[in-house]
Formats: sequence, C-alpha cells, structure tokens
Amino acid sequence: MSSKVVKVTAKAAAMEKKDLKIRTEFIKLDAALKFAGEAGTGGEAKMMIAEGKVFVNGEKCAERGKKLYPGDVLRFGRSEYKLVKED
Repeated sequence: MSSKVVKVTAKAAAMEKKDLKIRTEFIKLDAALKFAGEAGTGGEAKMMIAEGKVFVNGEKCAERGKKLYPGDVLRFGRSEYKLVKED
C-alpha cells in the first residue's frame, strides 16, 4: 500500500468593506448594527455585542450604547463598515 500526502490550503474569505452613511452626529453601536442589517432587533444586537463578536476601530467592544462617529470603523464577522456623514 502506498500512502499519499494531500496538502490542503484554505483561503480566508475577503473582508467585505462598506460605508455606513449616517445623517446624525453619531449613532449608538446597537443601532448601527441594526441599521447595517447585521442585527434584526435590538435584542439580537445586544447578544452579538455581549458575545464579543463586534469590534470598533479594531478593538472588541462590549458597550452597546457606545457612540460611533464618522470615521469610526465597525466590524462584525466578514463585514466592515466605515461610518460616513451623509450631507
């Protein structure tokens, strides 16, 4: 019997980058997740944040009422949103 060595390589899925346009001075983290379509309800957003799955400006964020301003970057899973002020 011969044994074969199979080499498997996996590619990481690319980060999907989008702008999240807001009309207000800031938006709270839980509302931003709903507005972006990542969470269907406030309760769902709260769980995502509590489970440590949400990052703001590259750092894990556990504060659901955190204020996000234009220029901030929100990341959940393979989606990344840059907050942009809409005129």
